[in-house]
Amino acid sequence: MAEKKNIPTHIAFIMDGNGRWAQNKNLPKAKGHEEGARSVQAVVNAALKTGVKYITLYAFSTENWKRSKTEISALMKLLSKTLDKFIKEDDPKVKIIFSGRREPLPQDILAKMDKAAQIKKDNPALVLNLAINYGARQEITDAVNKLIDSGKKEITQQEISDALYNNLPEPDLIVRTSGEQRLSNFLLWQAAYSEFYFTPVLWPDFKEEHFIQAVEEYGRRQRRFGGR
Repeated sequence: MAEKKNIPTHIAFIMDGNGRWAQNKNLPKAKGHEEGARSVQAVVNAALKTGVKYITLYAFSTENWKRSKTEISALMKLLSKTLDKFIKEDDPKVKIIFSGRREPLPQDILAKMDKAAQIKKDNPALVLNLAINYGARQEITDAVNKLIDSGKKEITQQEISDALYNNLPEPDLIVRTSGEQRLSNFLLWQAAYSEFYFTPVLWPDFKEEHFIQAVEEYGRRQRRFGGR
């Protein structure tokens, strides 16, 4: 394990490969998404063990609405089930928040999101940020429009950062599974100086040991932030 001082504060995940995992096993896509949900729990457990303070998961993008109605329905059902689990278990160590646009998410999903986010946590060990109906370009556009509506004539970078969906520490590390190497409209503003870690492991197969490998790789890097 990387030295404690080299543990990233915030890791963001592009959870890719659920469909391919299912296809490789001749299973419907929904089964890949279900198995991927188990990897979410594995990542949460690993974050708590290693001392990572923030996790952002790219759960459903604004572009995902282009998928088939059958797949979208399966994803919404799984999201609803996952939220029910978070609410029921109510882990005092984990605070759940959300990033993304509320419309056109179903009302029952929004109600469960609100219920999960409103559960009070005193000094949680981990903040779990679920990016649902999220697109980075839309987030930046919404932030700028929010500032314009407030009467701003000139807008600073810090003001844009503060107006984003959640004013979290910028991700130290962005992990993408399944071998793809692109951001796919994820955290474009916040990723300016993030480290990237790409792994061929499909998201449903991504477990605690893979999380630790990513953290250890991060610990071997030197971050310069353009200074030298």
